Amino acid sequence: MLPLKYLAGYPEELRNQVREAIRHGRLAEMLHARYPATHAVRSDEALYAYTLALKARFLRSAESPAKVVFDNHLQVTANALGSNGHVPRIQGKRIKSKREIRVASVFKEVPPEFLRMVVVHELAHLREREHDRAFYQLCEHMEPAYHQFEFDLRLYLTQRELSSVSTA
Repeated sequence: MLPLKYLAGYPEELRNQVREAIRHGRLAEMLHARYPATHAVRSDEALYAYTLALKARFLRSAESPAKVVFDNHLQVTANALGSNGHVPRIQGKRIKSKREIRVASVFKEVPPEFLRMVVVHELAHLREREHDRAFYQLCEHMEPAYHQFEFDLRLYLTQRELSSVSTA
């Protein structure tokens, strides 16, 4: 039985439906039909502008990140689609803390909905530190289809992993 690590927290019945779609070769075509395009955000500069535009629209009073980049070192398999934190910077005799958002570089070539979902998730951490009810309500405020995109992203990552295994 296929373990489906990206869907571990979902009900067994739903995971069985995904296994059935995989067995019949329908998962890839279903995802491609639902998400046929990829986004145009390819550089760190474009990602920074994209993120700040979303922040300006939904989180005007929150602290702006000093840096937003695609990160080759974030491992999707370790459940790190993005990261958000303070990075210490030395300025003379003082240490200042700057906020940075890092997005796994796998998101350079995904459908725009998946990039938006990850950026919305990281922006929500500007206000809410924990993954609690307030956090997910904020995510849904910024992207009403947040939970659907998150689930479909997990399907996409599953399909991507299956494709890399079958070509190896």
